[in-house]
Amino acid sequence: MYRLLFSLVIARISAETVHHLTLRALRAIQAVPGAAPLLRRVLAPRDPALRVHALGLDFPSPLGLAAGFDKDAVAYEALGAFGFGHVEIGTVTGRPQPGNPRPRLFRLVRDRAVINRMGFNNAGSEAAAARLRDRRPGTIVGVNIGKTKVVPEAEAAADYVASTERLAPHADYLVVNVSSPNTPGLRNLQAVEHLRPLLTAVREAADRSAPRRVPLLVKIAPDLADADVDAVADLALDLGLDGIIATNTTIERSGLRSDAALAKETGGLSGAPLKDRSLDVLRRLRDRVGDRLVLVSVGGVESADDVWERVRAGATLVQGYTGMIYGGPLWAHRVHRDLARRLKTSAFPTITAARRPR
Repeated sequence: MYRLLFSLVIARISAETVHHLTLRALRAIQAVPGAAPLLRRVLAPRDPALRVHALGLDFPSPLGLAAGFDKDAVAYEALGAFGFGHVEIGTVTGRPQPGNPRPRLFRLVRDRAVINRMGFNNAGSEAAAARLRDRRPGTIVGVNIGKTKVVPEAEAAADYVASTERLAPHADYLVVNVSSPNTPGLRNLQAVEHLRPLLTAVREAADRSAPRRVPLLVKIAPDLADADVDAVADLALDLGLDGIIATNTTIERSGLRSDAALAKETGGLSGAPLKDRSLDVLRRLRDRVGDRLVLVSVGGVESADDVWERVRAGATLVQGYTGMIYGGPLWAHRVHRDLARRLKTSAFPTITAARRPR
């Protein structure tokens, strides 16, 4: 039914318009007393074999929603009720910013992919903190933070620290995003000589701002050379980070089948074309860090088989976003249903047991 609706209606409306309409619908659900809890009872993963303990948290399942959808922490409760085991909000920046000019979000339907050059459009970390301050229990919420565009690279650490101080008290975990291709100069911060002081400053800010130790992860790009992936992994271990999220969107465009002009739009590509590289980076990280870091795999996740493959390759948690765009609002629920069936026919009693040993 959703595929028919997508082809006849949704695909004819601009991607960003559909995104905003979806957020409005989710906010409306949250505003109705009892609606989100009722949805959660029906759609949230309930199989105890899918539970994952990681980052000091008890996740109801391995699959969560990647950052980029709920940028301003306005719909995470409803998204959790639709079946996601966790929701990562953001990317949130130190200051409010409108992002890049429209159009800035494009569907590549033949490739089951999306190109975005949103540019971290969000209301800023103060606004996000205000929304998260009184959040109700039920959905695990990660907070993804990035650099404000107008802040010079030399002042990036202070910008990240400002967001950390505001958001760490309300986050179940924090993610430092240095890997979006849509903020000029941001990916330069992935270089170890820049990343070390940045992550050190964020860790210190989180420790002095929150009443408990908030897990800290870094999100990296798929376009890093293998040697640079290794370097970030080694740095994460050295600094005592809790995990790595791999990967963000890519600037690579090879092998796309969609209209050539559309495929050449600037921005980060997500979805099915990213699957192989994301999996390669995951396997490389697993070989490098073993069980010492939580690895969160994202990029090209479309089905329960994809989640299973990432877990077997060493991921503790998995995230999706573009899969939901093409799969519809019940996508996470279906993936978890199919994953539970897959697990029952395997040799493993739990999803955690299925994760690849070092």
